[in-house]
Amino acid sequence: MVGWSSDRQELAKEIIKAGGAGLELVVIDDSPPLMEPVAPGVVCVGIHRGMRKPPMDPNLLAKFDILLSSSEEASRPWTVLPSDKRDAAVKELETTLQARPVACGVLAAVLRIGEALPMDQALTLESIAYSMLLSSAEFREWQQKHKPRRRRRDHHHRVKLFEQDDKIHMVLARPAARNAFDARMRDELCAALDFILNDPDERFVEMRGEGATFSVGGDLDEFGSAQDVGMAHLIRTLRSPVGLLYRARHRVSAHLHGPCIGAGIEFPAAAGRIFAKANCYFQLPEVSMGLIPGAGGTVSIPRRIGRHRTCYMAVTGTKIDVPTALSWGLIDAVEPAS
Repeated sequence: MVGWSSDRQELAKEIIKAGGAGLELVVIDDSPPLMEPVAPGVVCVGIHRGMRKPPMDPNLLAKFDILLSSSEEASRPWTVLPSDKRDAAVKELETTLQARPVACGVLAAVLRIGEALPMDQALTLESIAYSMLLSSAEFREWQQKHKPRRRRRDHHHRVKLFEQDDKIHMVLARPAARNAFDARMRDELCAALDFILNDPDERFVEMRGEGATFSVGGDLDEFGSAQDVGMAHLIRTLRSPVGLLYRARHRVSAHLHGPCIGAGIEFPAAAGRIFAKANCYFQLPEVSMGLIPGAGGTVSIPRRIGRHRTCYMAVTGTKIDVPTALSWGLIDAVEPAS
C-alpha cells in the first residue's frame, strides 16, 4: 500500500482484520470443507493439493472466487498449475489482496453477481463498479505514478469498415498507438457495429487490428480523465461496443495477433468466434491499477471461461498463452502465421 496515507493503510488493515476484505484460503481435498460465510469484499480461494480429480460439486465450488489445483484431471472451473506454481500463485494472490483489497473485493463481487444477470444488466453492474473505483484511493495511487503524456491532436479514423468478398471487414486502425482504445475509438466502434447490426443482408464480419498487435487495451493517457464519474458511467452504458458486438456475435469472427491486453481481449471476447495467432498472449492488468476490467471483461470473458478463471486472470494479472487460452475456451482456434 505504498503511497496511501497512514490512516488509509490502517483502515484497510482493520477492514481486512475484521473480515470485510482480503483473502480467504480454503483447502479442498477429498472431503468437502466446512465453510463459514464470507463477506462480499473477501476473495475466497480454494486450494486442491491432491493429484486425483478435485471435487466438482457445483454447490461447493460456487462458494469460491478462484480455484487452484495441480491435478491433471482437473477441469473448469479449476485453474491447473504445477504444485510449485500453484504455491507461488497463492503468495501472489496474498500480496495483491494486501495491496489492492478494494479492487479485488469489488471484482469478485461483480463476477459473482453478474454471473446470473443478462448481458446488458451485467455490463451496467460492471460500469457502476468501475466508476466507483475511479474515485478510490487505490486508483489515485496508481494515477499519481502514471501521469498522462501530452499528445498532438490526432484526427485519423480509429476504425476502418469496408466490404470485400461478400463480407464486412472491421479493422482497428490506430497502429501507432498499438490500437489502444480511446474515447474516439469507442465511438467509432459503436458506429461501425450499429451499421453491422442494421445490415439488411446480415453479412458475416471479420474483425482485425492493424500493426503489431490487435490491441493493448485502454489508452492509459485517458484513464481517470473523466471530470464526472457518474456521467462517465452513463456514457459507457449508452455507448458500449462490447454490448453491440455481443448482439451481432453470431456473424462476427475476431482475428487476434500480438499482445491482447485489457480491452484488447475484453472486447473481442464477445465475438462469436475468436482466432488467434501463436504470438498472442492475453492479460487483464486493471486490478494492479486499483480498477476492474471496464470494457466489458467481467461479462464477456466469464461467458467464455467462467468467473473463477476470470477472477484468477484479473487478480494475478498473469499472461495467458495461446495453448491455455485454447484449452479454456477463451479463443476458438489458432491461426497459422502469415
